[in-house]
Amino acid sequence: MIRYKKIRGHKRIWKDIDLWVAQNKVLDIDYLKNKQRDYIKVWIPPFGNIAVLNTEFTPPKGKTRNKIINGIFEIYKHWKMQLDELGELYYLKIWYFPKDVSKCQVVCAIGDFTTFYEVTFFKPKKEKPFPENSRNLNWSYRIQEHHITKDDIQEPDDFYSEKDYLDHKKWIDKKMKDSKTRISEHKDASGTTTTYYSIKEYDVWLGGN
Repeated sequence: MIRYKKIRGHKRIWKDIDLWVAQNKVLDIDYLKNKQRDYIKVWIPPFGNIAVLNTEFTPPKGKTRNKIINGIFEIYKHWKMQLDELGELYYLKIWYFPKDVSKCQVVCAIGDFTTFYEVTFFKPKKEKPFPENSRNLNWSYRIQEHHITKDDIQEPDDFYSEKDYLDHKKWIDKKMKDSKTRISEHKDASGTTTTYYSIKEYDVWLGGN
């Protein structure tokens, strides 16, 4: 079970959000032309810090949440203006996680990578309306999943103790048998077929013009 830690020092966080927006609303076009893709996450402490001992910080709320949302849309707006000036086809989307906006991203790509992110998220057959202000963007519903295979069970020697191994194996077995787990198969170039068990983590909406 995940334990959530309270967040303190909101005024400092608000200043960090303003600085994060100011530093990232100008897209590095030279970098983009070289790598053909770029993105920005909510790199604001304590959000995005590595979880320790099954603890995470409470998702942003109130003014902090609103400032992050406004910052994401501000970055998107400025990136779009710069990409429009390139005069070529591009991919630009906001990856929006309503349940935890600290996971939001602005993602762009050009050249051979304009379709690179099409398979990042699972697209369900049933569409869901965007749950917040659309801000004049078009939104498409997706699901972020965690994928596991039988190989993830690993071997007892890979774990600190036999108990750790058995607990891990029990968790994997439980998820594989869960009726909510999506099961799919993929055949690689050598003809080997792997069964994937996909576990839903978050609802996510992709927004753009």
